[in-house]
Amino acid sequence: MPFFTGEYELTLDNKNRLFIPARLREQISPEVDGSAFFMVFGVNRIISLYPEMYYQRIALAVAPRMVAPDELLAFERINYSMAGRVELDRQGRVLLGEKAIRRAGIKVQVTLIGVRDHIEVWDKDYWDKYMIEHLPMHEQMLLKAREEASRKERETAGW
Repeated sequence: MPFFTGEYELTLDNKNRLFIPARLREQISPEVDGSAFFMVFGVNRIISLYPEMYYQRIALAVAPRMVAPDELLAFERINYSMAGRVELDRQGRVLLGEKAIRRAGIKVQVTLIGVRDHIEVWDKDYWDKYMIEHLPMHEQMLLKAREEASRKERETAGW
């Protein structure tokens, strides 16, 4: 499974192509993950890029089971109609469709972030606002995680 991390500020070119930094491209194994991405909409209408073979595996494995058939059909119609395979060109760029850009509220300046198993494409201003709003929560979660790790270490040591 790929492991994406980091934050990258970039610019869409005049043809809506977006450069994927080498550090992110290096996380993909063409033999295991494929050589392209699937572009899908995630929560909050954020564009997510999943390595193609990985996306196919998770899409087939994680079908919603606890919903009514009509809800599942509506989910699948919307989810898969907005998904699409995008290939990297020789310069390491992907082409983002006009509709996807509009639906995601992306202007010209974007921020790519690595989110474990996928890459997210954010409008830069929207990402900056999100960080301001959510950084305090992140700090609190870090403190709780450290406290938990310390507690477990004391228990293991017999303190």
